Amino acid sequence: MAKRKIDPADGMRAVAAWVEQGDDTARRTLATAVRFTLEELGILYPGRSVEVRVPPAGAVQILQGTTHRRGTPPAVIETDPHTWLELVTGHTDWAEVTKNGRVVASGERTDLSAYLPLDGIGVPGEHKA
Repeated sequence: MAKRKIDPADGMRAVAAWVEQGDDTARRTLATAVRFTLEELGILYPGRSVEVRVPPAGAVQILQGTTHRRGTPPAVIETDPHTWLELVTGHTDWAEVTKNGRVVASGERTDLSAYLPLDGIGVPGEHKA
């Protein structure tokens, strides 16, 4: 199993703060929430065939298959921090964000609808955008 960089309790607190505060979430807390959820995605779906990018907070490679080592990966997904957190917590779904252009995905296996929201990450309550 991959070594954690973010304590799960700290990560869950950051996600809960984002759900409560929405756009008013402090940058550091927002970054922690994104990095924690990217880390969780990588632990749940290990591999190196698809890269998920959430600039400026971080990126993770996931899913077994073709291994990517250098340059631009063959499959890339990119979105902003708020959209990412909406996806992983279940406040929106993959079809909605790809339809309206809030996620850019190129290459094979870039439909994450089967993997999101992340189990155990969704925080009850209404997200405040």
